[in-house]
Amino acid sequence: MSLIVQKFGGTSVGSIERIEAVADLVVKTKQQGHQIVVVLSAMSGETNRLISLAKQIDPRPSSRELDVLVTTGEQVSVALLAMAIIKRGHSAISLLADQALITTNNLFGKARIQHIDSSRLNHELEHGRIVILAGFQGRDIEGNITTLGRGGTDTTAVEVAGAIQADECQIYTDVNGVYTTDPRIEPNAKRMETVTFEEMLELASLGAKVLQIRSVEAAGRYNIPLRVLSTFAPDQGTLITYEEPKMTDKVVSGIAHTKDEALLSIVGVPNIPTNLAKILQLFAEYAIEVDMIAQINQKDAKIDYAFTVHRNDYEQGLELLGLVQLEIGASSVVGNCNVAKISAVGVGMKSHAGVAGTLFQALADENIAALLISTSEIKISVLIEEKYLELGVRALHSAFFVEK
Repeated sequence: MSLIVQKFGGTSVGSIERIEAVADLVVKTKQQGHQIVVVLSAMSGETNRLISLAKQIDPRPSSRELDVLVTTGEQVSVALLAMAIIKRGHSAISLLADQALITTNNLFGKARIQHIDSSRLNHELEHGRIVILAGFQGRDIEGNITTLGRGGTDTTAVEVAGAIQADECQIYTDVNGVYTTDPRIEPNAKRMETVTFEEMLELASLGAKVLQIRSVEAAGRYNIPLRVLSTFAPDQGTLITYEEPKMTDKVVSGIAHTKDEALLSIVGVPNIPTNLAKILQLFAEYAIEVDMIAQINQKDAKIDYAFTVHRNDYEQGLELLGLVQLEIGASSVVGNCNVAKISAVGVGMKSHAGVAGTLFQALADENIAALLISTSEIKISVLIEEKYLELGVRALHSAFFVEK
């Protein structure tokens, strides 16, 4: 008998028919002799609907009250699934995050789980119940409802798996594993049977939507086996492995992309080392994560800096740069939302030369210019104009995965 955490996303519970199907899948796992904690998202589209309601009241609603509102979506889905499982003759109980003793910090909309007291979860499991837990949410030490950000249900699932020392965490979604790139853009994308933790961490951070970055980080912290499967056609899926890969000719494992990028530039910054630190420290105070950073010009004791932030932080980022501009005496601030990022990822890059040349030649062949470039041991990321995103993804996939 194994202890398994199963997570189901919004499309997996998007209708009563889908919830009934998930109930069948969970019951089948239970009948195989396993103990199960199920972590659910809200029904597909529900979170967007609730946010839309809030913005009809106030275009920039209170972040605390927005968290109170959007967490109602998960309350609906967990109760419905518990009902469906009970109807099938099995004992089940739905729990919200505070009932499961999930404590977070108080950064509304972007909270991080700080502690999970597993006593309630263990108690329910010991009594033979299937636990149906609301993902994406928690409570801070003052009792305020918090949310973990989009995709936070993945994080809840993995953190819970770590807290109860589960044998495996299974992420059920609308795709049947991790692909070499997004199959909606490139039909020739292939599913990977395994992907290393190191690669999955990079792919998730670079826009691969199948897993949220924090969930991959948590899996690494607890050394929890993580598997991505399809709710609609369950099979073996893709296993995220912690073993070093065998020597292989495969240099690149996947092509990731994201449209959630915005480019910010501050021009004519006096060449004083503390100025860049001031900019980044201010962004950190407002919990704005900076991704790619580049020094793009240097002349006459002045420097231009360019960096990317999440598109949701674009307006606030421009405002903050405006404040810094006055303080440090920069010339101007420029922004661009019409950008996207594509990335090639693979542990094989560590031991193979020529990856960068292949990548940039593939983009050049399609007349796609690089606006910013970022590299690490196992990835190359390029910021491009958003209108070229799909073309760029197909070009890179062809360059690295199509046999010549």
